[in-house]
Amino acid sequence: MYSNEAALWLQLSLLPHWGPVTLRQLQESSEDRNRVFDALPASLPEDLKNTHQECLAWGSEPGNSLVCLSDDSYPPLLLQIPDPPPVLFVRGSIDVLSLPQIAMVGSRKPSPDGRRHARRFAEALVDCGYAVTSGLALGIDSECHQGAIAGSGKTIAVLGSGLNRIYPARNGKLAREIVDHQGALVCELPPQSSPQPFNFPRRNRIISGLSHGVLVVEAARRSGSLITARLAGEQGREVFSVPGSIRNPLTQGCHALIRNGAKLVESPKDILEELPAILSWEQSRGAIHTADTKNTTACAMQDTNAAMVLEHIGHDPVTVDELAMAAGISTGETAAALVLLELEGEIEHHEGRFVLSGN
Repeated sequence: MYSNEAALWLQLSLLPHWGPVTLRQLQESSEDRNRVFDALPASLPEDLKNTHQECLAWGSEPGNSLVCLSDDSYPPLLLQIPDPPPVLFVRGSIDVLSLPQIAMVGSRKPSPDGRRHARRFAEALVDCGYAVTSGLALGIDSECHQGAIAGSGKTIAVLGSGLNRIYPARNGKLAREIVDHQGALVCELPPQSSPQPFNFPRRNRIISGLSHGVLVVEAARRSGSLITARLAGEQGREVFSVPGSIRNPLTQGCHALIRNGAKLVESPKDILEELPAILSWEQSRGAIHTADTKNTTACAMQDTNAAMVLEHIGHDPVTVDELAMAAGISTGETAAALVLLELEGEIEHHEGRFVLSGN
C-alpha cells in the first residue's frame, strides 16, 4: 500500500544528493516540492529506476506499506526531528506508529538481571497503553519485544537492514510474532538492503524519534544504546536509565547517563511519573499500582498541559518548539499534549505544524 506522493518521495530518497535534512526542508514548501517532483522522471538513473520499481512492488504486497513525509499516517513525533526518513517501509500495522511509545534499548549480551528488567518494564508499559519500540537486536531488544507481546501489547522493531533481510536472522520468528500481534517492523532502507554497520547508528534516531522517552536497561561505556540516548536528548525526548551493581561493566554506561542527567528508574512507575500523562493511569490493568492521589495528579497534569498548549494554537500554523516556548513547558510535554488534542479533534496537523481544527 502506498500513495502517489510516496512513490515520488521514494524517487527523491534514492538520489545520492538528497538527504533526510534536505528533504525535510523540501517537505515544508509545497511549491518547491511540486517543482522538484515534476523534474523527477528525467532525473532518476536507470539503476535507481529498477530499485524504485522493486520498492513499489514490495509496497503492493499484502501487509506492506510505504509511508512518506506528507502522508497523514506518518508518525507525528518522528516528523518533528530534524532528519526524519522521507519514506518508511512498514510491515504490519501503520496505526501503531502513531501510538504513544517508549523506546527500550540495551546490551546485546545482557546479564540475567538485565533480561528480567527488560521484560518486566516492557510488560508493565504496554499494560498502561504504551507501545514499546526497540531495534530487534539480540539481548535487551529481544527481551523488550517479547515482554511487550507477553503483556498483550504492541511493539515496534526498527531495523538497520531491509525488511526482506531480517537481521539478526535468528530473530526472524520474533519479527513474525511482532507483526502477528498487530505491531510493526520499520526501516528507512529498501527491502533488500543488507545489514551494513553504518546503518545501525542512523536507525537509532528513528527509535528515539518515534518515542516520548528512551529507557536504557543495560549498557557498557561504549555502547550503541548510548548513541540512542544521546539522540533522544538532542530530539527533546526524556532519557531514563536503570542502575546496577558498580562491579557490573554492563551498568557503567547507565551510570554515566544518570551522572549526565538521565532519570534514574527502579520501576515502571518512575517512568510514568516523569513523562507527561498522555494516558490515563486508569487504563492500567494492575501492572503498576499507584495511589489515587497520584492518578489524580497525572490526569490533572494532562489536562493542564493540553489547555496551555491549546491557548497558543490559532489559524496560523505553529511548530512544536514555538508552542513549547509560548506555553512555558518542555518540548516533550508539548508533543504529548498535541497528541491528545489531535486525538480529541481539537487541532489538525499539517506538514509539521499545528492549527485549530476546521482551518
